[in-house]
Amino acid sequence: MNKTPNSVAGDSKQRAIISVSELNRRARQLLETHLPLLWVEGEISNFARPSSGHWYFTLKDEKAQVRSAMFRNRNQLVQFRPEEGQQILVRCRVGLYENRGDYQLIVEHMEPAGLGALQRQFDILKAKLESEGLFAADTKLPLPEIPQHIGIITSPTGAAVRDILHVLERRFPSIPVSIYPTLVQGKDAADQIVAAIELAHQHDQCDLLILSRGGGSLEDLWPFNEERVARAISTSAIPIICGVGHETDTTIADFIADARAPTPSAAAEMASPDSLELLSLFAGYEHWFAQTMGSVISALNHQLTGLRKRLRHPGERLNQQAQHLDHLEIRQRRALQSLLSSKQSALKNLVNRYRLQHPEHLLAAMQTRLEDLQRQFRNGMTLQLESKQKSLANKALLLQAISPLSTLNRGYAIAQDVKQQVLSRVVDTAKGEHISVMLADGTLACTVDQINVGANLFSEKKASEKKTAGKKTTRK
Repeated sequence: MNKTPNSVAGDSKQRAIISVSELNRRARQLLETHLPLLWVEGEISNFARPSSGHWYFTLKDEKAQVRSAMFRNRNQLVQFRPEEGQQILVRCRVGLYENRGDYQLIVEHMEPAGLGALQRQFDILKAKLESEGLFAADTKLPLPEIPQHIGIITSPTGAAVRDILHVLERRFPSIPVSIYPTLVQGKDAADQIVAAIELAHQHDQCDLLILSRGGGSLEDLWPFNEERVARAISTSAIPIICGVGHETDTTIADFIADARAPTPSAAAEMASPDSLELLSLFAGYEHWFAQTMGSVISALNHQLTGLRKRLRHPGERLNQQAQHLDHLEIRQRRALQSLLSSKQSALKNLVNRYRLQHPEHLLAAMQTRLEDLQRQFRNGMTLQLESKQKSLANKALLLQAISPLSTLNRGYAIAQDVKQQVLSRVVDTAKGEHISVMLADGTLACTVDQINVGANLFSEKKASEKKTAGKKTTRK
C-alpha cells in the first residue's frame, strides 16, 4: 500500500507536462505544416460579418461541418456576395483557433461551387491536351488564302450566323457558304458539334470551317470545352477557325483550332479576303504583269530574231555542205588536171627539146625558115607595089581635082584679059575692054559693058527672087 504513492510520485518526475495553450499551439503548427493548401467544397452556414471586416462561417455537408474564417485582406478580392445556404468552393489551409481549441479553415480564395468545378475541369483538360502537344503551332493547318467553300458550324437562329454571313457578303460575296446547324449550348451541344464536323468531312466540299457562337457564361460556353469536341477539332483535315464568345472568353476549342478569332465577325474577317483589296492588288499585278511580259516578249522577240538569223534549216546546211564538197571536188579535179597538164607540158617540152637537137629537124627548120622568108619577101614586094600604085592613083585623083579643067567641067569659067592674064577681081578690067572667057569646051570673046563692084550675083538673084515672088530674071 505504501509503495503505490511513491511509485506515482517517481513517475511524475519523468513526464513532459505541457499546458493547454502549448497543446493547441503544437496542434496548430502540426496542422499548418503537414496539410497542404486544400480545395474544399461545402454549404455556407452561420455566416457572420463583424465590424472588423472579417468573415466567419461554418462550411458543412450532409455528414459534417467545420468552422471557417476569411480575413478582410482576402475577402476583399471575392467577386460575389456570399449568402446563407450557398454552395461554395474555397482554397484554404487548415488551422486551429488556440483560444478555444477549435479546429478551423483559414480561407484564401472563395468562388461559387459550380463555377469552380467547371474551372477545375477546364484547367485539367487544358493541361492534359497541352501535354499531348495539341496546342503546338506546328500542328495547325494553314488557312486557304481564298477559300473555295466555307462551312459554318453554329446555331442557325443565333446572332453569330447573321454576323458571319453579313461579313462574308460584304468582303467576298462569291464564296459559297454551307451552314451545318447545331446546338451551341446544353448537354447535347457537344455531340452535335462533333457530328457537324464529321458531316462536313463527309460532304467533302468545304476547304475551311468556322466554329462559332455568341458570348455567354462559362456554363453556356461549356460544350466548346468538352474533350470530344477538342479531339474532333484536332483530327479535322479541314482547317477550323474558332470564333466563340467575346474577346475575353476563352475555350479549349480556341487553343485546339487552327486559328482563333475573338468574335464571330472577326472569324468571318479572318476567313474571307477583302475583294476590294484583291481587285486593287490584281490591278497592280495586271499592270506589272503587262509591263513585265511586254519587256520579256520584246526581249524574246529580239532574241528570236537574232536566233532566226543564225538558225538555218538542216536542208540548207546540207545543201551548203554538198556545194562545198562539189567545190572541193572541182578544185581537186582542176588541181589534178593542172598537174597532169603541167607534167604533159614538161614532157612535151622535153620531147621538143630532144627533137630540136636532131640535125634533120634543124635542117627542116632552116628550110621552113627559108621558105617563110621567101614568102614574106614576095608578100612584101606585092604589098609595096600595091601601095605605090594606090598612092599614084590618089595623087592623080588629087591632081585632077585641083586642075582648072575639072573646074571648067563643073560649069565654072576663067576670064582673061587681052594679055592672057586671069581676071580674079572686077577692078582688073575696065568698061569697054575686050576679055576672053574660057569654058570647058572653048573660049568666048566678050566686051565689058558694065562693072558692078562688090556685087554678088548669087545674092542679087536670091534678093530678086524674093522681091518678084518667083519671077525669073535674065543673066547678063
